[in-house]
Amino acid sequence: MSLMPRFPVYVISKGRYENCLTPKFLIKDRVPFHIVVEPQEFDEYAKRYGAERILVLPFSNLGKGGIPARNWVWEHAKAAGRERHWILDDNMRRVSRFYKQRRITCSAGAAFHVAEEFVSRYDNIAVAGLNYEMNLGGDRFPPFFLNCHVYSCLLIFNSLPYRWRGRYNEDTDLCLQVLANDWCTVLFNAFAVAKVRTMTMKGGNSDQLYRGDGRLKMASSLKRVWPGVVDVDRRYGRPQHVVRNQWKKFDTQLKLKPGVDLSKLKRVNNFGMSVVQTSTIKNKRLRDALAGDLSTTGTCAT
Repeated sequence: MSLMPRFPVYVISKGRYENCLTPKFLIKDRVPFHIVVEPQEFDEYAKRYGAERILVLPFSNLGKGGIPARNWVWEHAKAAGRERHWILDDNMRRVSRFYKQRRITCSAGAAFHVAEEFVSRYDNIAVAGLNYEMNLGGDRFPPFFLNCHVYSCLLIFNSLPYRWRGRYNEDTDLCLQVLANDWCTVLFNAFAVAKVRTMTMKGGNSDQLYRGDGRLKMASSLKRVWPGVVDVDRRYGRPQHVVRNQWKKFDTQLKLKPGVDLSKLKRVNNFGMSVVQTSTIKNKRLRDALAGDLSTTGTCAT
């Protein structure tokens, strides 16, 4: 049986029923999930992704971005008695695994399951998640980064006393809240998501939040909440909040749960995953990297 997440998966979406990317790869990977939408868009999402997957919010058009939806999801997962929940943006194309110095598409269910397995070993991980492929262009990254931002694909501990707040940069703010109170965050590089760049897709919060001087407002609002930690600079030709080296100030270390002995774990554990060819491999470097797999199993990665 394919590996699947043990915690519920939610995708928040608005105005993207015609091209909601994240549900497409979750359906392809057979991962159970809910799409969380506003009531006026239920029919459009239901006919494309299945009414059984839709959760309808008890409000609409609040003008506060995705914050109310995110907090509603948190309470929904808590009410169901779940320890953690996944919350995903709707503009991601796939999940990949870093394997033999290459990014290879893999099952989202397997990636989520492995991330959960890691998190479950520790007492003090508040927020975890998968990095962006676009941030991992080289081949020299550790399996995860400790105590930094986690964006767009998050696994959240439901018993935290903190919540999504404000209107802008909510991912950064939530991570800063937990780190400032001696919790840890974990950003996985071993698995990553292929996220579409902000403002390149219609729908979502782009129209409400980013138009005009929205970018400057976003960065400035986070600086006001976190003075001395966040600055405003120009990145990629636009205003951007910058935490810079402030992340290094958060040095809380991971705390193993009682009874967990890392020395007794397998040195290498692929959780039953194997590489399978799904199309012609055009990249010579990838073909060479997978030569051993081809000779022993007859399969390879895309």
